[in-house]
Amino acid sequence: MTQQKAVVVAVDGGDPSNNAVRWAANTANKRGVPLRLASSYTMPQFLYAEGMVPPQELFDDLQNECLHKIEEAKKLALEVAPDLEIGHTVVEGSPIDMLLDMSKQAIMIVMGSRGLGGLSGMVLGSVSAAVVSHASCPVVVVREDNAVTDETKYGPVVVGVDGSEVSAKATEVAFEEAQARGAELVAVHTYLENQVHEPVSGAILGDNQWKRFEEEREQKLDAALAPLLEKYPDVKVTKVITRDRPVRALVDQAEKAQLLITGSHGRGGFKGMLLGSTSRALLQAAPCPMMVVRPEVLPQ
Repeated sequence: MTQQKAVVVAVDGGDPSNNAVRWAANTANKRGVPLRLASSYTMPQFLYAEGMVPPQELFDDLQNECLHKIEEAKKLALEVAPDLEIGHTVVEGSPIDMLLDMSKQAIMIVMGSRGLGGLSGMVLGSVSAAVVSHASCPVVVVREDNAVTDETKYGPVVVGVDGSEVSAKATEVAFEEAQARGAELVAVHTYLENQVHEPVSGAILGDNQWKRFEEEREQKLDAALAPLLEKYPDVKVTKVITRDRPVRALVDQAEKAQLLITGSHGRGGFKGMLLGSTSRALLQAAPCPMMVVRPEVLPQ
């Protein structure tokens, strides 16, 4: 396989992992980049007596089991994209260490999840939380209950925009994804009434005051999007400014989406949109696959 950066997907043979493989294969194909299938194994202690060195046969069996899962995943990926260039990585050790190391050279890491349950060995609670929090590239979580369907595969890409540095990076990634997919981009900004700028905060606002406040929000959203609209002129953009909590607003807008993108650990420059806490909640609530972009993650 070439040294070209790839979309990396975690493989464990379960249904959620298979959903992630299909999604990752489609994404790699649309981007024109290779797909890399990644799996890991550890030696269960119950297979050998404490203090003994496990026989090589046990390692071989575990590695072969991983390779079998890789081959099955490769078949699924080729069903989605028959001409896709596919490589694989199988390592002994922690899936967290493996994926974090691979994230240094990957375009994105894609992980499946059973939602509240989790992947065998790659659970949304532990492994994906660690990968989302520490990966050097964007991370996509495809839950078992939010895989892309025929109804949503041509849906929009939705991104939360709040004016912060990490939001700007997430928004650029969203433009790139929308362009690669030939999809509409929905840019969502939210606010709450108790976050209105002084001196009107806490007061009963008249129609003119609300209109001025909403116009200010729209101007800031326009300013955040302007350089990207110029860079990606072919991407159709719909702007949504709503008086709502970020999680609820983004879940509503992502109902028919093919991908939801949010930044993580960035305090909103528009006041009131905490994308760190929002992204954590959305990992459980998003109705479609979700990509998390961290502050130090640069668009590929």
